[in-house]
Amino acid sequence: MDPKLQKKINKLNSIERVPAEEMFELLSIKESDNILDLGAGTGYISLAIAKLVNTVYAFDMDENILAYLGTQAKDRGISNVQTIAGDFREIPLDDKLVNIAFASISLHEVQPLSTALKEINRVLEDKGLLLCIDFEETASTSGRRVSSKDMAAEMQNAGFTIVDKILPTTKIMNQPVYIILAQN
Repeated sequence: MDPKLQKKINKLNSIERVPAEEMFELLSIKESDNILDLGAGTGYISLAIAKLVNTVYAFDMDENILAYLGTQAKDRGISNVQTIAGDFREIPLDDKLVNIAFASISLHEVQPLSTALKEINRVLEDKGLLLCIDFEETASTSGRRVSSKDMAAEMQNAGFTIVDKILPTTKIMNQPVYIILAQN
């Protein structure tokens, strides 16, 4: 395996996160659901939710990390995870295909954010849910961040209604995070 890829995999797998199962508790997940995992990475959400739903679309811009995720799914006997490489601003899925979309520590990287949110809204069924967990912007923040207030406003501008906003005490990479649950 390419050393750079292995380093990225190790870094992604070593991040302490809000347990995926805790996020699932915020949703009413059905076996018939199709899930979109935006910024799927090594499969933190995709692999955990696959056993609960019909199909998981693991979406990421990094084809190499998706190949790793595909191998992990196969090694675990998971056959309902479809990896898709692409750009958040042009998601190559049909309109209203997914019931729930997850964006875990990924939307802060996308510019313009409004375009990505409109694309997510497009692929979500009517009354579909978007669960976003991302870094909170603080005075000591380095790197691109979108505050929970700005993220909520961007979601509303893209046609979402905010269902819940949670500020957990859990930190990711020693940074505060927020969780926003929105419905289209």
